[in-house]
Amino acid sequence: MKVRIDSIRTIKPIYKGITPSTLQSIPLSVFDKATYNAQIAIIYAYRSPTPPNEAIEFGLQRALSEYRELAGRLRENEKGDLHILLNDKGVKFVEATVDSTLDEVMPLEPSSALLNLHPSLKDVEEIIQVQLTRFTCGSLVVGSTCHHLVADANATSNFLVAWGSASRGLDIDPLPILDRTIFSPRNPPDFKFEHKGVEFKSKTSIKDHLNYIDYPININVDDIIVHKVHFTLDFISKLKAKASVLLENKSYSTFESLVAHLWRTITMARGLGGFEKTHVKISVNGRMRMDPKIPNEYFGNLVLWAFPTARVKDLVQKPVSYATKLIHDAIVNMNDSYFKSFIDFATHKENLVPTAEMNKSVLCPNLEVDSWLRFPFYDVGFGEGSPVLFMPSYFPTEGMVFLLPSSFGDKSINAFVPLFYDNLDVFKQIIYSLN
Repeated sequence: MKVRIDSIRTIKPIYKGITPSTLQSIPLSVFDKATYNAQIAIIYAYRSPTPPNEAIEFGLQRALSEYRELAGRLRENEKGDLHILLNDKGVKFVEATVDSTLDEVMPLEPSSALLNLHPSLKDVEEIIQVQLTRFTCGSLVVGSTCHHLVADANATSNFLVAWGSASRGLDIDPLPILDRTIFSPRNPPDFKFEHKGVEFKSKTSIKDHLNYIDYPININVDDIIVHKVHFTLDFISKLKAKASVLLENKSYSTFESLVAHLWRTITMARGLGGFEKTHVKISVNGRMRMDPKIPNEYFGNLVLWAFPTARVKDLVQKPVSYATKLIHDAIVNMNDSYFKSFIDFATHKENLVPTAEMNKSVLCPNLEVDSWLRFPFYDVGFGEGSPVLFMPSYFPTEGMVFLLPSSFGDKSINAFVPLFYDNLDVFKQIIYSLN
């Protein structure tokens, strides 16, 4: 697939009424400061007929007028703290074409070819970037990137839905909640949980307390393959029954059961030592866990992480119900008390930096699982139809798993699983086993 770049320009917000000041700045919240300092790219595909680029561009300009942070810039103040400047500098807008039909390149598989369908993630000035790639059949791929310090997946999906609505001439409803100052520490602070070594670590610390195998930073990504696994609804139902065998009149969630299954099978495929420890880093959305609850429209980051941990021997020899309970219990413990303890700690931290980082090529013996199962990504529509495909870009980080609803609309799930090539055959042999 050869992608030709036709134009690159900057798109700025269009306001109804008075244009706001471009001299304001917004400090990042404690949750923003704890997350990944990196751009995250996602890809949508739409079959013909699709609206013209001009309509999508105008919709983006309208959406940016309500989501002003995305048209701004990240800058440090005199104390070294990052702020979002609401200077309306705009976003990168790329138009591209491919000399083939969409069907000739479908299904889009997780490979380096995906990197041609969105702007580069390196040395990015803009907070978001957009690329519209047209195919000869009239189909369209929309690739976008967004800086994680400004928005988590929940917030990003809300923006994308708003952009789609504006492109169709609809009002943006609901509007985002843009106040990042709502997370106030308690007086006196109450540190009920350990956060040093979990969300933050010392600047001089080489490692946090979470175990990793030391792989070279410059490991060859050609040794890693991102393998796409499709789980049917029938398989998921059987897996949930297996995972919940010890429960009466209830079952573990689809997410808990599926992560437990992936944790076990990936660990088996890696061939790790029995007494080694392994954990799963699981993103937990705090919007519904804090008291009072934070509205879904809150725009920013509101995610912390659960770390269920086990010995390899216990994980692979005990049934999937063992791993599922570990995951369930770890997530349940991420409650209002934990989130408020984090706010107190993060507000008073000194000489600490986030443990969240994107420069690891290998997470073994651990996993990280990012679930996009509950976000309205498939509600993003720029014209007549819904996307026929939605997926993350190419992230060849061994052990970083993405879960997405499939495009079939039948409640089946796709998992994007980066593995070493040497572990792939074993993984394929056991991934659909319920033993």
